[in-house]
Amino acid sequence: MKKVLVVTLVVLMVVSMLVSCSQPASPPSEEPKAPTEDTKAPEQEKEPEEQGEEGKAWKIAVMPKLIGIPYFNASEKGALQAGKDMGLDVQYVGPTNADATEQVKMIEDLINQGIDALCVAPNDPAALSPVLKKAKDAGIVVLDWDTPANPEDVVYSINQVDQQEYAQLYFDKAVELAGKDDFKYAILTGGLNAANLNGWIDAGLEYAKEKYPNLQLVTERVPTDESQQLAYQKTLELIAAYPDLEVILGYSTPTPLGAAKAVREKNLIDSIIVVGSTTPNDSVEYLDDGSLDLGFLWDPSKLGYLAVFAAKEVLEGRELSDGQEVPNVGKISVDGKIVIMGPPSVWTKENVRDYDF
Repeated sequence: MKKVLVVTLVVLMVVSMLVSCSQPASPPSEEPKAPTEDTKAPEQEKEPEEQGEEGKAWKIAVMPKLIGIPYFNASEKGALQAGKDMGLDVQYVGPTNADATEQVKMIEDLINQGIDALCVAPNDPAALSPVLKKAKDAGIVVLDWDTPANPEDVVYSINQVDQQEYAQLYFDKAVELAGKDDFKYAILTGGLNAANLNGWIDAGLEYAKEKYPNLQLVTERVPTDESQQLAYQKTLELIAAYPDLEVILGYSTPTPLGAAKAVREKNLIDSIIVVGSTTPNDSVEYLDDGSLDLGFLWDPSKLGYLAVFAAKEVLEGRELSDGQEVPNVGKISVDGKIVIMGPPSVWTKENVRDYDF
């Protein structure tokens, strides 16, 4: 009996030892087994940032050639309205005169502020090129608007109108009003380095050379620094120097108004035709008395709106497309980097009050 009991105890001890050896010393902790998807979460969070974060309150700076004149006051309203409509942080900043050096300083400051996008109207594309490249290197989306920068410095160039169409409009309307194509004329411009103004003037002169070869330009284009007062003074000088002057073409919105004021003062309303880019609200008194014969332009508030819209599209990873319908602007034309808002409007004494900007 004792022998059987001893054998039984030995067998039980052996079985117990075998079971003990077949199991881990301690059960594994659950903590090291983190879910696999947790390690991938940071990559998923970065994805929207790489592709563009829709709905983000992007910081967008819009810089005109200068502030304080009606044209750029109107574009400011459009830019700020776009910011409100789209939930963006839009600031409108620019120099008090058409000074490229001041623009460079202001852009340096905007870079330090950490803006997301810059829409700039350069007074001198070459002078701004280094600082625009610096902005791009800092990750800022750079577009131009109203006047072009160097093409390599921007992702889009927001143009008001088709350059050729607008350039031809000046000469066709002047010839139509004069009733002949052999008059003497002068050109008043804003700044000599303004790419948009030079583009319109150069294209117009080439067009006139072919279509109206008998027109006579009395002197080189006359700069007025985007100042109505200086345009007035320069027109008085032109009238004194060229008594047979018959037509003045004004490029940049203050120039036709300054010219019209001088023509009125000298009682030459019936002798000198004045046409050019103007805002309708500022043109009324001159159109009414005939010192300004014709004004044409686009709605600058829509241009400011379009610039902000385009910046937002780029920031959110979308491209602009030809024929795209833009809210509060209308259908745009797109050819590569070139974006055109649409054809200009023309106002006369009869229809100028139909516009309000």
